[in-house]
Amino acid sequence: MVPLLLFGAALAGAAEPVKIGMITTLSGGGSSLGIDIRDGFQLAMNQEQGTLGGYPVELLVEDDARNPGTAKQIATRLTKKEQVDLLTGIVWSNLAMAVVPSVTRSGTLYISPNAGPSALAGEGCSANYFNVAWQNDNLHEAMGQYLTDKGFKNVYLLSPNYPAGKDALTGFKRFFKGTIAGEVYTKLGQSDYATELAALRAVNPDAVFFFLPGGMGISFLKQYQQAGLNNSVPLFGPAFSFDQGILKATGDSALGVVNSSQWSQDLDNAANKQFVSDFHKTYNRLPSLYASQGYDAARLIASALKATGGNIKDKEAFRAALKRAEFESVRGSFRFGNNQHPIQDIYIREVYRNDAGELTNRMIGVGLREHQDAYAKLCTL
Repeated sequence: MVPLLLFGAALAGAAEPVKIGMITTLSGGGSSLGIDIRDGFQLAMNQEQGTLGGYPVELLVEDDARNPGTAKQIATRLTKKEQVDLLTGIVWSNLAMAVVPSVTRSGTLYISPNAGPSALAGEGCSANYFNVAWQNDNLHEAMGQYLTDKGFKNVYLLSPNYPAGKDALTGFKRFFKGTIAGEVYTKLGQSDYATELAALRAVNPDAVFFFLPGGMGISFLKQYQQAGLNNSVPLFGPAFSFDQGILKATGDSALGVVNSSQWSQDLDNAANKQFVSDFHKTYNRLPSLYASQGYDAARLIASALKATGGNIKDKEAFRAALKRAEFESVRGSFRFGNNQHPIQDIYIREVYRNDAGELTNRMIGVGLREHQDAYAKLCTL
């Protein structure tokens, strides 16, 4: 357990610090995602000299190593032994499903900075669960709409076989109006896509839509280019496979690829400009999508602490303050729907090389405006 910061007690007299447990992936495959979530959250605390909303915070960070059993054990310890006031940080949907339902049933608040499985957005929604990122289908839905609008008729789909992978293709198909040339689910963590690329080539689709986050996406992009398919079959995907950390590893295999995201570093609003500038100064790298979500999660918590005078023990009042989401999001328009998932714009971005020679993304349009997930109608909150 690593307590990152405990500052600002003088600002709230003798008040006990708010204890926040962060369970995220800091080692092994996908660790860059968890590191960025942690660093974005930490940046928001740094901007307030170690507080959130002006109230002292103790942040306890734990590495789940992308293991559901480990994540569950950590959550049990943080809630029972450490008695944290809320939890956050999980990257992967299978880990979220292992942790969130039991945590929220026990009365502990959980703020998701990333994973948004459909099971927690509909009938499994909870008054103690807020998702500040998205519902898993959302970015894929926007790309389904974009490919429909652009006139693509026959699209090949590829995704890993786990909850977020299934949500991804479900979301895409919800908005894409053409024919599905093939629908393939790979192993989670797979690195060799020779078989999938051969099958893809054989059906000769108009385009390929894929969701392969982290190292999976890096491997796929490089192998797609090596197979020469990037010259004949355009590739599309969500931001997860074209995010800042991943682009460092993909090289030009990602150049020009169009992807969907609820955030982009070039969004023209004051909160985002400050975030991008401060993140770059603090960590000497451009922020990623995941960093923006960790940052927004912290700013959401800060807004609720400020509204309630730092009294997180009054759960009803604190939940109501979270639901109001009275903070300036780096993504622009943001509010919670009835199921406590975002209603927000989903943007279309393109990978390009900036003036500094870095691969990054720039906005080229809006895929869906003020978009709410399809499962909200099943939530009884």
